[in-house]
Amino acid sequence: MGKWRRWNYIRQAKLNLVRFARMREEPDDVAKGLALGIFIGMTPTFGFQMLIAIFLAALLKENKLAAALGVWITNPLTAPFIYALEYESGRFLLGMERARLPQELTFSALGHLGMDVMLPLWFGSLIYGILCAGLTYAVTLRFIPLVKTWRIPRWPRPRKGRKP
Repeated sequence: MGKWRRWNYIRQAKLNLVRFARMREEPDDVAKGLALGIFIGMTPTFGFQMLIAIFLAALLKENKLAAALGVWITNPLTAPFIYALEYESGRFLLGMERARLPQELTFSALGHLGMDVMLPLWFGSLIYGILCAGLTYAVTLRFIPLVKTWRIPRWPRPRKGRKP
């Protein structure tokens, strides 16, 4: 097997990045859509993020594909870390104690626990969402013109009469 075949995933990722950057949209439109997706991706709406992002992108007339791609900032691998960071930051900024499991499992105790978790989580997610969306917009706006100039080399082809 040729040495070049080992880099299939890296090459494919690079090709997809170039295809995304070469969309026939203005860099500003793509950057706004991606920033919107990142902002929605940072909120604790796991499972509904893509629907929310596409709906808001359509409503705001932004790039729907970029918004849908942006929500993937939270995926099954990153979500626990992102949500934990948002919860702890929100809890710290609001001056709240860490939530504890109730002694008895009643509906009112679970409702109170939900508020003790969701309030700092939402507060932290809004802060990180705004920061990450702004950063994403700025970086994407400058990165897209650069990526449009990239050239991806073709796969090396074995020559006739030679084994790869």
